[in-house]
Amino acid sequence: MTLLGYALALLIGLTLGLLGGGGAILTVPVLHYVLGYGLKESIPMSLVVVGLTSGFGAINHWRAGTVHWRSAFAFAPPAMLGSVLGAELGLRVNSAVQLSVFAVVMLAAAVLMLRPVGSGEPRQPFPLPMLMLVGAGVGLLTGFVGVGGGFLYVPALVLLGGLAIRPAIGTSLVLIVVSCAAGVARYHGSLVFDWRAIALFTGIAFVGVAVGSRLVPHVSQQALKKGFAIFLLGMGTLVLLRGK
Repeated sequence: MTLLGYALALLIGLTLGLLGGGGAILTVPVLHYVLGYGLKESIPMSLVVVGLTSGFGAINHWRAGTVHWRSAFAFAPPAMLGSVLGAELGLRVNSAVQLSVFAVVMLAAAVLMLRPVGSGEPRQPFPLPMLMLVGAGVGLLTGFVGVGGGFLYVPALVLLGGLAIRPAIGTSLVLIVVSCAAGVARYHGSLVFDWRAIALFTGIAFVGVAVGSRLVPHVSQQALKKGFAIFLLGMGTLVLLRGK
């Protein structure tokens, strides 16, 4: 099972490289169901992996000039606060509740991936309080169930923040990094992290990201996104039915 788990880390990285996001949502189920970590430990360990791999992508977007820093600064503080509160809540509730919420989040991610985000043209941004509220909500989910939230940040940045799709993706990666870091900071000291496993998992995922990025010109993005969304629907349903 250990070999399978780390092979799936490569798959997660490939998906991230090919799609620019989404694949990291599989980190928690791989750590929990395949590598055998408890759910309480899998969630913060996932935050470390997701934060580091997103940071890798964020650096590439920063170099390409596709990070909208004004939007990042608007979303980041409430996202970090929400992540800390989500982690605090995660430490207090039964793991079965977290798993159920995680399954629903997977299903929501699948549905959002099947729908077009927008035309890609810049739109008029919503008022700052609305952006901050959305940032806090996504951050809360990040800390509570260990997902990066890119599948929510991207449409929020496009539809509410008025960004075109590419800068929305780059900005979402920055937000994932800071919200994951905030969640990890709260979990640290309350739960035991297997840092060796995290380092190995992340390193393999990085290899997948590098390979996936090179394969982008040769793969149909729409077909891959649709296939992955259908896979997430199945996975989310399985997690919801199976529970612990």
